[in-house]
Parts: sequence; structure tokens; C-alpha cells
Amino acid sequence: MKAFVVDTYKKHGPLRLADMPDPEIGPEDVLVQIHATAINLLDSKVRDGEFKLFLPYRPPFLLGHDLAGTVLRTGANVRQFKPGDEVYARPRDGRIGTFAEKIALNASDLALKPASLSMEQAASIPLVGLTAWQALVELGKLKPGQKVFIQAGSGGVGTFAIQLAKHLGATVATTTGAANAELVRSLGADVVIDYKTQDFEQLLSEYDLVLNSQDAQTLAKSLNVLKPGGKLISISGPPDVRFAKSLGLNPLLRFVMRMLSRGIVKKAKRRGVDYTFLFMRADGQQLTEIAKLIDAGAIRAVVDKAFPFAQTADALAYVETGRAKGKVVVQVA
Repeated sequence: MKAFVVDTYKKHGPLRLADMPDPEIGPEDVLVQIHATAINLLDSKVRDGEFKLFLPYRPPFLLGHDLAGTVLRTGANVRQFKPGDEVYARPRDGRIGTFAEKIALNASDLALKPASLSMEQAASIPLVGLTAWQALVELGKLKPGQKVFIQAGSGGVGTFAIQLAKHLGATVATTTGAANAELVRSLGADVVIDYKTQDFEQLLSEYDLVLNSQDAQTLAKSLNVLKPGGKLISISGPPDVRFAKSLGLNPLLRFVMRMLSRGIVKKAKRRGVDYTFLFMRADGQQLTEIAKLIDAGAIRAVVDKAFPFAQTADALAYVETGRAKGKVVVQVA
């Protein structure tokens, strides 16, 4: 099979197109023919080596965290899928590699794709959908009538999270550029802040939840829009001790993450709010719930551009510009 390989940790390093052997499957695995994948900033960060402290990748390795495709073969213990099923997934950490024609992944990471979506649309969903679900439903426990501030509303996570928050009955504020204001309003945003000309810290107050995806300065300012008892959930860091424990990291790495998050954790405690770092995980059951919402019309896929497989590196470079509205996908098959 053809696949794109990362040969070394390097910022903006090249992807090499290579011939690779077809993946082997274990008894709990499913072999999938990939029809489409999607690009995430996480791919850039993994290629650059930003997470090599706790992610088990050693060059050369394959990139790619989203897929939609067709089941080719199942392991001996797999009962919930069969050859020919149309599926979508975010493979678990340690088994990524969707910038390829085929992948073997654990069956529990997989779900039947939303019937109402094309393969390209379905491939845009898993990582951002799971991120939003785990932030708003699992950690945030967002309830009808609450207020949530979702940063970067026109990005991949933002476009999904706004729709999910509205479905959950929340009032949604977001930041975006003026050119994307109508897009985020069409997704359900109630309060739209132009990040170039307005300061969200001056405009928002008494919020129940903030989903932070930006830099350290924005993270610190986000504390000031929360009410006491509110929750600050960050997908852009810094990682905290809870996260280190969830991965079973050694005491040294736990100490490192404690130091990295020490400042924001202390500030959050002084404000009477809770800080949590979220590094989303694979979960096929959550993807099944997300597919139901999509097929019911509660959430739509937002796709900016589709690139052919040969231009995967160009697609990654485009996402790194920060100009994409929603997701960027790659047509593999």
C-alpha cells in the first residue's frame, strides 16, 4: 500500500510517499480500506515532536488521525463489524497512520459512519467530534441554559463544538474573524466576537465553561470570564497532573507536567474554577452517538477543501496557515 511517512522529528519536515506492507490484524482488530482522511493541527505537532514526551512514536512512522472507509477484514474476536461496512474512526494513540491506503485498528475505536455523509464529510468528523464530545459532555457536563465560550469558532473543533453546545441547550459565545462571522452564526453561535478588533475578556462574564484552544495568554484571560465553580478545559495545553496519571506516566514526567501547569492551576484555584487539560482519546461508542446526531440533522460537517492523496503534504501546509474554515480532507481512494 501507499502511505506518507515521517522520517524524523522536524518542524515543517517533509512527508515521504512510500510503499508499505499491508497492515496485519490481531484478533480484536479491523482492517479498513481508507477512502478519505482529514488533516489536524495535531498532525503537525506530532511531526514536529511536540508530544514525544508521552506519545510512543519513533521515526519513521505514519501520520494521520481521521478516517472514513470500508471494512476489508476483521479479527477472530470481532463481531460488530463485517467486510463491506462503511466506517469512520480516530485510531487510538500508538496506532495512528491514516495518511495511507489501509489501516488496522482496534474494533472499539471504530463506528459505522453517518449514513447521511459522504466519505469525505465523514472523515472530517472523528477527531474534532470526539474532542468536542469529551470536552462538553464528558468533562464539562454542559446543561441546558448554561453559557459556554468556544474559542476559534470557525476552526475544525470550533465548528463542531458550537453545534454540539447548541444541541445541548447552551448559550454559545465564540471568537472568529469578521469574514467568518456568518458561518459561526449559522452553526448556532449566539455571541460572535471579532478577535482582531474586540477583547473577549471585556465582553464576556459569568460563563460556566470555556473550551480553550489558543495560546497561554488567551488561556490566562479565559479564567476571567468564568463564574466561580466554572470549568476551563484546554486542548492546547499545558498538560496537567491528572492527564499524566491517566497515561500512567512515570514520576519524573508527572513532575514535569505538574511544573508546566503549575501557574494556570494556581490562578484557577484563586478564581474558584477548575482547570483541565484534554488530550482526546479514541472511542467508537462516542462516535456512534455522534453519528446519530449527524443523521438526525443536529450537526453538519463543515469541510473547507478536499485534496487528492498525492497532495497530502500540501493539505497539511494549508491547515498550518490557520485559514481553514472547518476541516480539510484528503481523498485517498
